[in-house]
Amino acid sequence: MLLFMATMVFLWMGAGAMVYSAPCEPVNIPMCNSMPWNITRMPNHLHHSTQENAILAIGQYEELVDINCSPVLRFFLCAMYAPFCTLEFLHDPIKPCKSVCQRARDGCEPVLQRYNHSWPHSLACDDLPVYDRGVCISPEAIVTDLPEVIHAKVKSVSRTGCHEITTVVEVKEVFKSSISIGQGQVPLITNSSCSCPQMVPGQEVIIMCYEWRS
Repeated sequence: MLLFMATMVFLWMGAGAMVYSAPCEPVNIPMCNSMPWNITRMPNHLHHSTQENAILAIGQYEELVDINCSPVLRFFLCAMYAPFCTLEFLHDPIKPCKSVCQRARDGCEPVLQRYNHSWPHSLACDDLPVYDRGVCISPEAIVTDLPEVIHAKVKSVSRTGCHEITTVVEVKEVFKSSISIGQGQVPLITNSSCSCPQMVPGQEVIIMCYEWRS
């Protein structure tokens, strides 16, 4: 049976107005220019109201980033100082996952301790979300390319397993596909515990997904 695994709702079409805590803005922090996102929202998770303030604060970690004490340190710092902003998903910017913080801390705290410093309290890992229990961002969770992109109208949504949701959509237009996707109704399977934007019948969405055969 041919199904499609839906991994991300990329854009809502015809949706009502959303209330934002602040608009998304381009990332202007030099340390974070290489991140896989280019929009952020202030204030950040360290309560900096502007990116100018965030640039001054994140600069204290440049030497740690340069010595590469942890391969995820730059990602973690940018997720805190220039957090990923979603246009129509959350009112607040997305936090890094607890595991990302722990990996950065485990790699870099020994370096700090050589100079009689400890891991900063402002970057504590304890209150950050766990990947399978909430919304958070990690390097492994970012997919840079998906072969199927469709414009579709939601027909029905049903839970078919503990972490599995089946969404039947009517394909309106195929923007990108490595296989033939006909017009008409197609089942989409979301096999994840992440808190994704809720879809309801009648909404039109753009969905990125990939083929799954069983």
